[in-house]
Amino acid sequence: MTRSSIDLVRLAEAPRSRRSAPAAIAAAVALSLAAVSAPALAQTATAPAPAIQTGPLTLTFGGFTELATIYRNRNESADVGSDFNTGIPFYDNTNSQVSEFRESARQSRFSLLAQGESYDGLKPEAYMETDFLSAGVTSNSRESNSYTLRMRVFYGRMQTDWGLDVVAGQSWSLATLYKDGLNVRDENAPVGIDAQYIAGFNWTRNPQLRVVEHFSKAFSLGLSLESPQAVTSNGINSTGLPTGTTFPPSSVDYQNSGDSAGLENSTTTYTTDPAPDVIVKAAFDPGFGHYEVYGLGRQFRSTIDRAGDTVSGGGVGGGLILPVLPKLLSFQASGLVGKGIGRYGSAQLPDVTMEPTGQLAPIKEYDVLFGLLLTPTDRITIYGYAGREKESATYYNVGTATYGYGAPQFNNSGCEALSGTCVGNTRSIDEVSAGFWWKYYQGMLGNLQFGVQGEYLQRDAFEGVGGAPEANMFVGMASFRYYPYQK
Repeated sequence: MTRSSIDLVRLAEAPRSRRSAPAAIAAAVALSLAAVSAPALAQTATAPAPAIQTGPLTLTFGGFTELATIYRNRNESADVGSDFNTGIPFYDNTNSQVSEFRESARQSRFSLLAQGESYDGLKPEAYMETDFLSAGVTSNSRESNSYTLRMRVFYGRMQTDWGLDVVAGQSWSLATLYKDGLNVRDENAPVGIDAQYIAGFNWTRNPQLRVVEHFSKAFSLGLSLESPQAVTSNGINSTGLPTGTTFPPSSVDYQNSGDSAGLENSTTTYTTDPAPDVIVKAAFDPGFGHYEVYGLGRQFRSTIDRAGDTVSGGGVGGGLILPVLPKLLSFQASGLVGKGIGRYGSAQLPDVTMEPTGQLAPIKEYDVLFGLLLTPTDRITIYGYAGREKESATYYNVGTATYGYGAPQFNNSGCEALSGTCVGNTRSIDEVSAGFWWKYYQGMLGNLQFGVQGEYLQRDAFEGVGGAPEANMFVGMASFRYYPYQK
């Protein structure tokens, strides 16, 4: 601020009784000038720490507000989270010829971190993160756009001086790629706008008990027992299955519809899994880059004539982050291959289908994701991703009947005709996505960001009677975000 500006502000602060009329006018001008110049001052100031002390706890606030605009050239009737699989319509569906445009504030987020003081080598903390990407039965986009608050992340954590790290509650799966070690809140999620992220990205957010030992800054080893749930195929033939077999072929999940007394969602269904998903992961940080490898074990159960039958699935995954040009350009790659792993991909391809005996059959799949992140300045981030999720056909022929997923006997003859017959079991989902974020304000008031993302998705189905249908979709998104607690 110049000397003349300082004099004007002093004049504006003088008592009213000592001001002449010209002085009062000058005071008003001074206040206006001060107000106009304040943002310029804030641009170069340092933001205060967004934390408060209450008793033995330190509370740190986080989150952002967002206005997102979404355009899709095919209608999914979706919000800021895209449906990468069945939501991409084949040409038998009228939605394939109708675009959609929406505005949404539902990804706006609030977080709270409560950290206790270290005592006898122990350090406790709890973390909560919420947004509005859920819906109640009265939620709509007409007059009052009111959607329900949901739990993204909510856990307790206890760390020790000797490297032991225990997390209990809801968090990102240990299968998620991390930036450094295996620390919660350090997940390497894609930086785009789409709330479903990128096809090929492996993740869930679910209840879990996680134990990690940080042996050093260079090596961590973790075990996580995570809440199970299976995604089932929609292409099986249920005719002729054994009596009492429980597996509705049109369900995304199956068995035991929820009810209000059981505190589950009464409008969906839940799988009856016998045990948690088990993940063991090792992370290496040798000084250049970050590297991970992990194993995933799962169990699936169907009921056949009142008897339970359980089969196993799982896979092996890994990932890496390389600082190609430190602080300027980084490269990442991650992947997962196995049987019954569809739940862990953003496209949500099925985990299992069914044999003619009523037993479940885990479907072979692989997921892969590559990404580049360019940060030419601390205010601009440019990103690009390419991902794929691909399944193998798993089917069985008994006489004239066919069971399973991706069978060549399934009828795809009407996939090009309006309201035609189209089983169209998805074989693969491919995505290319790119965009940028620009911090156009960064200072005492936090930061303001503008971002744009463009996505191209390709959905290919297995060959069936009438051919192998395919469909594509373009998604364009823009976002205005305000981070009041973050520079």
